[in-house]
Amino acid sequence: MNTVFSRAVGTMGLLGMSAVALAGEPQPATPHEPIGFVTGGVIGAFAAGPVGAVIGAGLGTWLGNRVHRAGDATHAEATVAALQTDKSELLGEKSTLLTEKNVLTETNRSLSAQLDDLTHKVESAQTAREDGSEVLDGLQGDVLFRTGSAEITPEIAHQIQVLAQAVAKSPALKVRVDGYADPRGTVDANLKLSEARANAVRDLFLASGIRDEVLEVNAYGKSQSVAADNDGYALERRVRLTLQAQDGAAVAQVGRNP
Repeated sequence: MNTVFSRAVGTMGLLGMSAVALAGEPQPATPHEPIGFVTGGVIGAFAAGPVGAVIGAGLGTWLGNRVHRAGDATHAEATVAALQTDKSELLGEKSTLLTEKNVLTETNRSLSAQLDDLTHKVESAQTAREDGSEVLDGLQGDVLFRTGSAEITPEIAHQIQVLAQAVAKSPALKVRVDGYADPRGTVDANLKLSEARANAVRDLFLASGIRDEVLEVNAYGKSQSVAADNDGYALERRVRLTLQAQDGAAVAQVGRNP
């Protein structure tokens, strides 16, 4: 019993001297160093006496440092993995937006050509007759928009203005302006968005000299949507223009999608 007690006292003394020696040059200790130091010292004391305590304390401190560094490394690896995932998701979203932008650009070019053709038909009919409203009745053209946007590109805006100037020469013509939205989002949000799109086109006609009573503006939101993929959605984010003879109904059924 005295031997064990002597060992314990000697161990604590050596541990104290070791701690003083280690404290000669103060360095920041990791959270695991004190635990490793004491645990290693106690195990070493019972295993090999005072000398074992010193060796055990040193090994305990070393192991404590290793555990702490391993924990930091694991945390760093998890952070890097999370950042890589976020980066991949952002790149995917960027790729999708670029693809959608390219599709919309190409589609708008096609629509610009269609609006230009519609303008030529109006002018040709007006040249052939004093009022070409009967010939023009039911002719249509579409204006497409980006997701969640009611902004009209400058190129399409110019085409609308040219068309409006041509329509203004046929007093018997009306223009029906129907706004639509794709099915994503709430009913209320899409209805407001389709109204904003229709109003944006209406404002261009008004700015070009078309009287307000010549324009019929409607908004359908997503109620007419039948698309099931991104390509279909792109065609549903639109405003459809339909020329109508004021004394009769338009030939086209505007409420139906192509």
